[in-house]
Amino acid sequence: MIEGLLVGLQAAISPFNILMVFIGCFLGTFIGMLPGLGPMSIIAIMIPIAIQLGDPASALILLSGVYYGAIFGGSTSSILINAPGVAGTVASSFDGYPMAQQGKAGKALAIAAWSSFAGGTLSAIYLLFMAPSLSKVSLSFRSPDYFALMILGLTAIAAFSSKGQFLKAMMMVVLGLMLASVGQDSLSDITRFTFNNMNLTDGISFVLVVMATFAMSEALTIILKRNDPTSAAKQVSLTELGSIKINKEERTKMYKTIPRSSIIGFLIGVLPGAGATIASFLAYGMERNVVSDEEKEKFGKGSVNGLSAPETANNAACSGSFVPMLTLGIPGSGTTAVMLGALLGFGVQPGPRLYMTNPEIFWSIIMSMYIGMVILLILNLPLIPYIARILAVPKNYLIPLILFFSVTGIYVMSFNNFDIYLMIGIAVVATFMRLYDFPMPPLILAFVLGGLMEENLRRSLLLSDGSWTFLWDRPLTAVIMLTIIFIVGWQIYKSFFKKN
Repeated sequence: MIEGLLVGLQAAISPFNILMVFIGCFLGTFIGMLPGLGPMSIIAIMIPIAIQLGDPASALILLSGVYYGAIFGGSTSSILINAPGVAGTVASSFDGYPMAQQGKAGKALAIAAWSSFAGGTLSAIYLLFMAPSLSKVSLSFRSPDYFALMILGLTAIAAFSSKGQFLKAMMMVVLGLMLASVGQDSLSDITRFTFNNMNLTDGISFVLVVMATFAMSEALTIILKRNDPTSAAKQVSLTELGSIKINKEERTKMYKTIPRSSIIGFLIGVLPGAGATIASFLAYGMERNVVSDEEKEKFGKGSVNGLSAPETANNAACSGSFVPMLTLGIPGSGTTAVMLGALLGFGVQPGPRLYMTNPEIFWSIIMSMYIGMVILLILNLPLIPYIARILAVPKNYLIPLILFFSVTGIYVMSFNNFDIYLMIGIAVVATFMRLYDFPMPPLILAFVLGGLMEENLRRSLLLSDGSWTFLWDRPLTAVIMLTIIFIVGWQIYKSFFKKN
């Protein structure tokens, strides 16, 4: 291992590879800030360029920089305009955007930057020491375990339901699961809920739903409420708007949140197919369940814990997703699936023996993550006061820009006019739901988990001949289900205790 580390460090600190890290981080940060665009598309475009480099280690370092750079920078648009740049930063908008509305945009961006840095750095350390062992754990997961894990993810619904809103939150969960079921059945290839429309055969895009329910509906809500376009955009001084100072109390909260969220994010990232989005939602929900009742009330209103937790987890999940890709040859996310294609293009076969046969590739990627996190912090922190000035743009100018980026982002993804019409339709429905205080996060969470839940449930039932005993047959599944029962029972107990 020590020899491999030295080989990886030597490769990572070479001037050319440091340049690759910088280019990747810069491009990733820029792409992450643009709503509707994600790292997967830009990495796919860059694969031919990466292959031309001739060195698989340098190519993977470049593409990796784009990946975690996009997650790092994706929080910017989530916080400033409530339009998540990438799927993994959706949960960051729940408390980041309210903080920005309170005139704390600079502070919110600073918390996100430091949390992202800490999450990425800690996960790189976890990856350094635990990659070989975690590959075995990841491989041991079966369909019943994944199904139970998805249910555990949905228990985070308690985190998004304020007092008297639990029923509304559950209704949004059902709506999210309904939207997730549109399209072609993954097991039988039978189309459902498409209404004979071929455009719905492949289902509804996650980015489309996010842009409709957050960015567009936010803009439409502002218009319908007839807010003064300039009232929320007073000409505030650069110092007030862009302050990046984090006081002692806020740092203390972050110190408590970051370690546990990084562990959750990394472990979720290790599981093939889970990814940064699920990790951020799960970390957000778990964090709300462990903080004090006083802090719990601040969630959704500009909580430091509520912003730090998902930002830490999504960056940690990025590093974690490299474990199944490098050690098993199984992509941990859609983005790492594209990167796996680039690795195979070099004739390198990922697997359990990669860190022995090609140590310069395996260890250089890990070591470059440390360098990448430092570069991202240096790139982002000095720019925060200037980025935050976006909020000083009057809303009668900002709203058209949000709508433009939303429509353009969706059209660039599919080049299909139908997706634009569908996004507008969902945005209109979401706007009226917002006006009646229906929470949007439960819908997004259910939409993310819906497809995975159904797929793993049906596969589990097939393997068990239709018996539901698969929920407790395997020790791992039973442990997860007991955890779910405990969480739900605790929530019910607290509700009953408060009433009495």
